[in-house]
Amino acid sequence: MTTLVTGATGNTGRHVVRELADRGEPVRALTRDPARAAGLLPAGVELVTGTHTAPETLHAALDGVSRLHITVTAGLAEAGPELVRRAVDAGVRRITVVWGGFVGPVEQAVADSGVEWTRLEPQEFMSNTLTWIDSIRAEGVVREPYDFPSALVHEADIGAVAAVALLDDGHAGRAYNLTGPESLTSRERIAVLSRTIGRDIAFVPITHEQAVERLMATGVSRADAEYVIGWYAAPPEDATTVVDTVERVTGRPARTFAEWVAEHADRF
Repeated sequence: MTTLVTGATGNTGRHVVRELADRGEPVRALTRDPARAAGLLPAGVELVTGTHTAPETLHAALDGVSRLHITVTAGLAEAGPELVRRAVDAGVRRITVVWGGFVGPVEQAVADSGVEWTRLEPQEFMSNTLTWIDSIRAEGVVREPYDFPSALVHEADIGAVAAVALLDDGHAGRAYNLTGPESLTSRERIAVLSRTIGRDIAFVPITHEQAVERLMATGVSRADAEYVIGWYAAPPEDATTVVDTVERVTGRPARTFAEWVAEHADRF
């Protein structure tokens, strides 16, 4: 049975592809740029051109697919429910969805789809740390408005949980909160980075408005920027509380932030 993975070269999608491929499962990877994807994904993965935000173009991509992985991204709120409908009509019988931070139209469409589904609810990705690259490399500083703890999860663990939920029984109708094994403040994350790369990094506080404007400068709307920075201003309890979901589902402990840093140290 073939699994279609949308966003196959993204933060989480590429890990879902790799986990499925490692288990010898047929995987179809949906990507806008197959040439680029070929260098990022395991050999033998079937590459198909397309985007999940244009579900009307995915008839061929969905042909023969019985399982589907969706990562909710910006721009999917309108197209997502149509993607789910077309997938179910095409014969998909099991769906995993990485939420966008709340149960929106896509997540609800999956829950109402009539097929087996599992919703993955990571609170914060360890890869968010990559937004610090430029300031660390140029100045040796990290500028953030808040320093609250976050139980960040490694993207590979999200992929591992998704693969289990797609392939194994017993996960239908579940919403899995996903965290790493520890809750760390920005300063504590900076300390791990400093030790690993052998360089002092300073934490420099900025205002809420400065953080919002910085995010807007990347093309994010003010409403979305306020939502994101507001989350950091008052993170929900689920975001700061460590849970053992990764280990319970996959049978192995969640990866640490130190492991993530070791994998990406050369980028800082």
